[in-house]
Amino acid sequence: MSFRLSTRSRARLKGVNPALVAVVEAAIARTPVDFMITEGLRTADRQAALVKAGASRTLKSRHLTGHAVDVAALVDGQVRWDWPLYGRIAAAFKAAALDLKTPIVWGGDWKNLRDGPHFELDRKFFP
Repeated sequence: MSFRLSTRSRARLKGVNPALVAVVEAAIARTPVDFMITEGLRTADRQAALVKAGASRTLKSRHLTGHAVDVAALVDGQVRWDWPLYGRIAAAFKAAALDLKTPIVWGGDWKNLRDGPHFELDRKFFP
């Protein structure tokens, strides 16, 4: 099954690095689980609010530079946070990134504070 990004998701990609946008677009075409973009580029104020609320641990987020996106899985049009769904979405992102030769990092692979909805361009190649 092939999914497409909604108008809202596309709007949330405004200001995101074009290489990451390309990965998102390739991932949505191949994913077995539909998803939406919940956040792309963030302001410093938004990031500070997320840190204060405990939803982030850093003021140096890759979202501040347009190098990260967060997604939400969609099942029958409803947002779902079930962990296995994010592994399936991540597999589509990783395959898309490999095809496009665009190194990415999935927050679900982090050792501390695993973040299944988070994808970012690898800092080693996109400082």
